Amino acid sequence: MSQIQSEIVAGVGLITLDRPEALNALSLQMVIDLTAVFTDFRDDASVDVVAIRGSNKRGVFGAFCAGGDIRFFHDAAIAEDPALEAFFTAEYSLNNLLYSYPKPYVAFMDGVIMGGGMGLAQGADLRIVSERTKMAMPETNIGLFPDVGGGFFLSRCPGHLGEYLALTGQMLVGGDALAADLADGLVASDSMPDLWDSLTANTELSAIERFEQLSDLVSLPSPVTAPAWQDPQIDSIFALPTVMDMINALEQADGEWASKTLACLRQRSPLMLHVSLEQIRRGRQLTMADDLRMERNIVHHCFHTEHLGRSGTSSETVEGIRALAVDKDHAPIWKPARIEDITRDMVEPFFSSPWSEEQHPLKDLD
Repeated sequence: MSQIQSEIVAGVGLITLDRPEALNALSLQMVIDLTAVFTDFRDDASVDVVAIRGSNKRGVFGAFCAGGDIRFFHDAAIAEDPALEAFFTAEYSLNNLLYSYPKPYVAFMDGVIMGGGMGLAQGADLRIVSERTKMAMPETNIGLFPDVGGGFFLSRCPGHLGEYLALTGQMLVGGDALAADLADGLVASDSMPDLWDSLTANTELSAIERFEQLSDLVSLPSPVTAPAWQDPQIDSIFALPTVMDMINALEQADGEWASKTLACLRQRSPLMLHVSLEQIRRGRQLTMADDLRMERNIVHHCFHTEHLGRSGTSSETVEGIRALAVDKDHAPIWKPARIEDITRDMVEPFFSSPWSEEQHPLKDLD
């Protein structure tokens, strides 16, 4: 049974993620099916607008997408299953398709939206959140990095908020996403179904006119309270050149925000903090396609870290997923264990391509 539902109504291509028992976490087959649907809608002259939503166990909305299926990542890495490499190639290709999508595209980001869900939504022309939206790129907590184009869209957040979000994995709740420029409109969750239906309801208007009406409605200025985590020190501390500079500054800073942020960073993978910072800094200068090619290199090295003598069960990512989602002991054994022990020689190889330019799996992205 397909976990992607799609239909065309009144010139609008409608997509529903339908794997509610897993918070719509993306499998390889879901990525393949999504790519096919988005491509078909792109090429279908009867489709003028595309919209996507998630489902939960009680029906539609309430959950968008919790990201990639990390238990699959764990098991596939241990089994040396080639489907793992195929997943990232397919997912990043889909991310690029959505960022360059030629038709108006709306993402209804109700409920949980993390990792791969952000990759589906951040390329949308209209990104709608509700008060129950819980948005994050928490990958450093599982020994990974904020991929699916995170180097591109996080680096374009205001100031140095992108570095902060990438390294800490801070959750954005509701209107927090507006403050980070990661959403365009905040609406009440109980209005989501009516807004979805408005895209297809008034057929006296064209699909494009209905999209424009929806955009005008949800993009009205909303009173957004600055979130408690958005401390004035973010820009100065997370603009510093290295992770260790940030740690030193946080140790010297006063206040609860600094102490909480320091404690958070101390729990994350030291290695992937350094890799993620480098990713965001490089991504700020890249196109989305080039950023995704860079991230494809990085994610290969996450599971094949030969320069550290690690792969499979001993990789940082497999260990992080084990601790969070498999054994659930929440006690990952990071290697190296301390932020202070990371060197440039450990970080730089993540950015070297294991493929020649002609053989790169994303060579055709533009």
